[in-house]
Parts: sequence; C-alpha cells; structure tokens
Amino acid sequence: MITNAVEYERAEEELRNLERRLEDLQKSSPIGSKGFTKAGIHKMIARIHEELAVFEGSEEARRPQSS
Repeated sequence: MITNAVEYERAEEELRNLERRLEDLQKSSPIGSKGFTKAGIHKMIARIHEELAVFEGSEEARRPQSS
C-alpha cells in the first residue's frame, strides 16, 4: 500500500518499467507464447494502478508537499 509521495513516485516508476517489459515481451514473443509471463505482468500493472488510485483518493495525496 502506498502511504506517501515518495512511495507513489516509486510505484509510478515501477509501473513504467513493467509497461516497457510487457511491450518488449509482446514484440519478441508471438501471440500464445509466454502467456503466463504476460498475464503476470498485466496483474502487477493492474495492482499498481489500484494502489495509485487509492493513494490519489487519500488525505495524504491532498496535503501540500513540503520541501
């Protein structure tokens, strides 16, 4: 679960990495090949999207950031 802005940024980076990995797999592997790997990446992406959405709706996300 994401609890602060730093974790949010890390989750966004992880999401970008997973999306690149999935894109590479889709380019290098024909349809039907590596299906479990692709499905697992899709699930991880979905989980991160859910966590980002929960954090975006939280009080922590609405607080002004102090530097």
